[in-house]
Amino acid sequence: MHLTSLWNFNKAHLAAYIERAIILKREATAGVRHDTLAGKIVGLVFEKPSTRTRVSFEAAMYGMGGQVIYLSGRDTQLARNEPLKDMARVMSRYVNGLVIRTFGQEVVDELARYATVPVINALTDLHHPCQILSDIMTVIEKKGKIEEQHIAWIGDGNNMANSWIQAASRLGFALTLACPEGYDPDPAILAAAQAEAERPIVVLRDPIAAVKDADVINVDVWASMGQEDEAAARIAIFRPYQVNAALLKQAKPETIVLHCLPAHRDEEITDEVLEGPQSVAWDQAENKLHIHKAILEKHLLS
Repeated sequence: MHLTSLWNFNKAHLAAYIERAIILKREATAGVRHDTLAGKIVGLVFEKPSTRTRVSFEAAMYGMGGQVIYLSGRDTQLARNEPLKDMARVMSRYVNGLVIRTFGQEVVDELARYATVPVINALTDLHHPCQILSDIMTVIEKKGKIEEQHIAWIGDGNNMANSWIQAASRLGFALTLACPEGYDPDPAILAAAQAEAERPIVVLRDPIAAVKDADVINVDVWASMGQEDEAAARIAIFRPYQVNAALLKQAKPETIVLHCLPAHRDEEITDEVLEGPQSVAWDQAENKLHIHKAILEKHLLS
């Protein structure tokens, strides 16, 4: 069973990841040791470098009694143009699962097509499913039932926005995205999600309108990895979409703020807001560890 995007699973399956992660977090806090993945090995294949995603997946696997082999892009045959189907079949003989962080979604999809072990998408340019699950876990901890929430996404319609849209269509919460013109989410993903959604999924241009009724404000960097040459131009375009104290005043006093990190302080979010009482970014970062434990357990034991 692979996790290439959130659309691989229905509402019950997605909720089960989060419910298990909450239990694992509670037990770990109480000092319970977990060893359900003892004897299992996961391969982390990261063409895109990472701090939080790599460490949280490694810590999760070790915390469940398993072991990790980490391979950067230069350590694999991906850099030498080996066919993905060959890599998938060979790696399947060595490890019990593959966690892939890469650029093109087609890489994850082809590895999943030929691998005989679970393939987990740790980020592509199109999707970021594991991150969204940990974000939703954080929202549930702070705000309660996810289907009762109204989430606002402010900024680029990137891989995070795409996965939030998929999550909204499956889990039943309202989602409003405020994106500059020309930086909307993937249109096919948006249309498919809107067709099945129980509550509205809307794209606006005005960030003030987007946060007005929001229970959660979510923001990410303006230039993602691989877009560094666009950074200067994007700063000028996205400046009105900064999550700052003035924007926060347009939302409800109890609204919380998410940022998946790393943050470019005083660009997409001000230092004041990130360090302020409505920010839950540090709990959100911790929850990557617990959701990754739940994901690894589910997939490697299935």
